[in-house]
Amino acid sequence: MITRKDKNVSRKARHDRVRRKISGTTARPRLSVYRSLNHIYVQIIDDEHATTLAAASTLDPALKDQITDKTKKEAARIVGEAAAKKALEKGIKQVVFDRSGYIYHGRILEVAAGARAAGLEF
Repeated sequence: MITRKDKNVSRKARHDRVRRKISGTTARPRLSVYRSLNHIYVQIIDDEHATTLAAASTLDPALKDQITDKTKKEAARIVGEAAAKKALEKGIKQVVFDRSGYIYHGRILEVAAGARAAGLEF
């Protein structure tokens, strides 16, 4: 019998492999993205102190009215811009992009493009 490989298990393996090499510092925190079926979540994390410095998602009440009647890709760009604005308010200009094992395509690419458009440097 042929069994189907679980895509999320493969993604988590890729994520663990990459996380061995990258980490967020105080000077250059990590911008981490999580993508669920309907929503997207972005966190800017300082791994040295294990703290989340800024976060944004499609579930934020401040973004809800902007995201209604938008596609998932358009919503991802808005979330990336919102996370970047919160980071810039806290004095963070450079980040390390952590795509969490997802392919750099579609919504993940839009989050990165939105963050860059708002002024973050990767």
